Amino acid sequence: MKKVKVGVIGLGEVAQIIHLPILDSLADRFEIAALCDISEQLLQLMGEKYRVTRLYNNPIDLCEQPDLDAVFVLNSDEYHAECAIAAMNNKKHVLIEKPMCLTQREADEIIKARDANGVQIMVGYMRRFAPAFLQGVEEVKKLSKINYAKIRDIIGQNRLIIEQSSIVHRFNDISAEAIQDKTDRAKKMVLEAIGEAPQEISGAYRLLCGLNSHDISAMREIIGMPKRVVSAAQWKGGGYINAILEFDGFFATFETGVDNQRRFDASIEVFGDTKSLTVQYDTPYIRHLPTTLIVKETVGDTYNETVIRPTFKDPYTCEIEEFYEVVTNGAQPKTTPEDYKQDLIVFKMIIDALKEAVQKETVSI
Repeated sequence: MKKVKVGVIGLGEVAQIIHLPILDSLADRFEIAALCDISEQLLQLMGEKYRVTRLYNNPIDLCEQPDLDAVFVLNSDEYHAECAIAAMNNKKHVLIEKPMCLTQREADEIIKARDANGVQIMVGYMRRFAPAFLQGVEEVKKLSKINYAKIRDIIGQNRLIIEQSSIVHRFNDISAEAIQDKTDRAKKMVLEAIGEAPQEISGAYRLLCGLNSHDISAMREIIGMPKRVVSAAQWKGGGYINAILEFDGFFATFETGVDNQRRFDASIEVFGDTKSLTVQYDTPYIRHLPTTLIVKETVGDTYNETVIRPTFKDPYTCEIEEFYEVVTNGAQPKTTPEDYKQDLIVFKMIIDALKEAVQKETVSI
């Protein structure tokens, strides 16, 4: 079995809790051959832990390491596009964490780099690789029609779960200039993506691109692309969003928010005439908590509820195993940059509805 040599850019919480342990556990298929992070102390610590000697502070230098087959782009999303493009320009395949990028322009540049270099890039939408989700997609296809759908993601802050279940190393050796550069990039990219907008709507856009890229992406696969956003509201500085989406023949509600409860409530529920299907997710920060498919069905006089748990294998592992097939066997990734561009369209539809709501409030005042 061919070993894929991987370089990892960004060694924060998701890398420490998820990607590095999984890559290490799949040592028959992957070798962690290079690491990169802006924090020198974190870089040295992770290098020692995973027995990696090729360590970089500059992601461009990592991308130029000649023996790498693939690069995992796990750093802050303001830098995703340039790191992915650098990797592809050096003939590396890429797994890039969501959001792939913040603007349509960046997405187009990523596609151009992929096509020019004959490599593949796969967006890290691990929820769409969960076996329960895949079974849910097939079950929805069997419904005679869809009457309604609910997309929900109400979670506690990640740290509330992480601090009780994992050890994440963080150091304060990042320069003030680097921190300011990240802030400046974010403002510039959000402005490019949505234009001038109140701060709370800009905050809503970052929530959509971050947490909710999972929800919108999975929604599209299971029930399709919405025709329009009928209405939307945000509050608490863009930290909560509610929207009504129109599809062919039915409507759906989308609701999201982040609070201080130690729980993770994320699901997609699809209602037919006599049957409903719910894909229920748990926090990805505790590995192997199962994604389940809940089936509720009326057959004659009988109402049945069934909980289906296909596996304890976590979706991240399923995703990384699929990426192995992309790199070694030429499999086509389903979570492509073109696929991600559809999410950017939905985000913009929601943002436009939020702007319209603000304009109506202004007029009424």
